Amino acid sequence: MNDETAHHEQVGQPHSDSEPAPIQAAEERAAELSSDRHPLGRPGRRFDRNSPFMVGLTGAAGVLVTVGAVRVVLAAHEALLLVAAGLFLAIGMEPAVSWLIRHHVRRGFAVALVFLIVAGGLAGFLWAAISPLIDQGQGLLHHAPDALRGLEDRYPLVREAAERFHLDQRLRETSDADFGKVSHGLVGAGKVIFGGVTATVLVAVLTAYFSANFPALRANLYRLVPRDRRPRAILLGDAIFAKVGGYVLGNLLISLITGVVTFIWLAAFGVPFPLVLAVLAAVLDLIPLIGSTLAGIAITLVALTVSLPVCVATVVFFIAMRMIEDYLLVPRIIGRTVQVPAVVTVVAVLIGGSILGVLGALLAIPVAASLLLLVRELLYPRLDHPAKSGPTTPRSRG
Repeated sequence: MNDETAHHEQVGQPHSDSEPAPIQAAEERAAELSSDRHPLGRPGRRFDRNSPFMVGLTGAAGVLVTVGAVRVVLAAHEALLLVAAGLFLAIGMEPAVSWLIRHHVRRGFAVALVFLIVAGGLAGFLWAAISPLIDQGQGLLHHAPDALRGLEDRYPLVREAAERFHLDQRLRETSDADFGKVSHGLVGAGKVIFGGVTATVLVAVLTAYFSANFPALRANLYRLVPRDRRPRAILLGDAIFAKVGGYVLGNLLISLITGVVTFIWLAAFGVPFPLVLAVLAAVLDLIPLIGSTLAGIAITLVALTVSLPVCVATVVFFIAMRMIEDYLLVPRIIGRTVQVPAVVTVVAVLIGGSILGVLGALLAIPVAASLLLLVRELLYPRLDHPAKSGPTTPRSRG
């Protein structure tokens, strides 16, 4: 730009004096408004929001924005789920990253260190257990029909249930599939594996990005709140972040403990396929309420192939594990970070699972805890102490 007009040197060249006089006057005024501190000028006065035109325009724009936002969410729901998963994991990593930062580790190194620990532990587990997992998984599938027939011969109740639900036929159809079905299944499995690997890589990259830039994301998020409400929003937002982070780390640690203890129990009593069943218990334990119950039912059925006493002992083991998890592990590991009543937990898991599947069930409890915090801190005070309209003067009796 030159000193006389605000006409940019890279826009609309060649510039001449043949422009209309009102435009030339506006450019001269724009040059006066531009300064080193405000190169694009100071913001002008606000529009009159109470004018009929602005009211109608705002309403129409709100409807269009809402419809457009819904269409975008529906069209990009898979990508948004990956973003939500990455942000969820980044918030879950934040307590560990912040602990390292408090001990004089730079944020980039702290994020890298946490990632290396997680990736190293996962890679070490896969290196040591991938071959037994594959072998035991194939053995579990191949021996399922024989195991079911053995249970039918030993327990009439199992025979009645198998005949009612046609379990023999279904297992036989699964194990005796022809080559075309098998090849088609392999192609489908390959697509599923490729999609799972791609999604895992994307979530890992998003998690690293969100975690490395979490302070900037946090600051920009709070900047969207009006200035007079910003301090309160910071207190509430940080409390929500702490709840989500504590829940994620605590839930992962509890699932790891559950998997290890389950493997020791199954190996000690000679239950077949202990590694596969222990991994199944650890993964399903991540799902609140129903996860550990489903794992217990499946493992108990496998334990029934050993003997009835081992099956009963396994039932007692899972009940004891549930009690230990609810009354010892959760209070000590997660502590008071997440305080959600049991009925709210059940409803939240059901709603989250029906909307987003497994991811929704995992997100249900921290989201419910966050909503309860907002209700307790924002809604209840307004309902208990409503704003007064002003002092009233009692009428004088004549």
